[in-house]
Amino acid sequence: MKRSWLLVLMFAMLSAVGCTAGAAYYAPVPPPPARAEVYGVAPGPGFVWVTGYWGWRGGRYAWVPGRWARPPRPRSVWIPGYWEGHHNRYRYHEGHWR
Repeated sequence: MKRSWLLVLMFAMLSAVGCTAGAAYYAPVPPPPARAEVYGVAPGPGFVWVTGYWGWRGGRYAWVPGRWARPPRPRSVWIPGYWEGHHNRYRYHEGHWR
């Protein structure tokens, strides 16, 4: 019986995590211009540079630095996140792998 409850709980947690994918973030003012990042040589074969972005944190913008990452699947491409005007405020669309 405990095992079935554990499975139900695990399924519920995974479902909740899946629902947060693609969440949008809003800010009342436009973001600053993107920073130029120096990222050097990849740490190994197959790594891709994931660009940094301005995130809205604690009522202000904060730079989230870029990083090296391995794509989840062969031939995956990183699509950077972006801000867009949306009903008198600004909406951030998170970057993702395609």
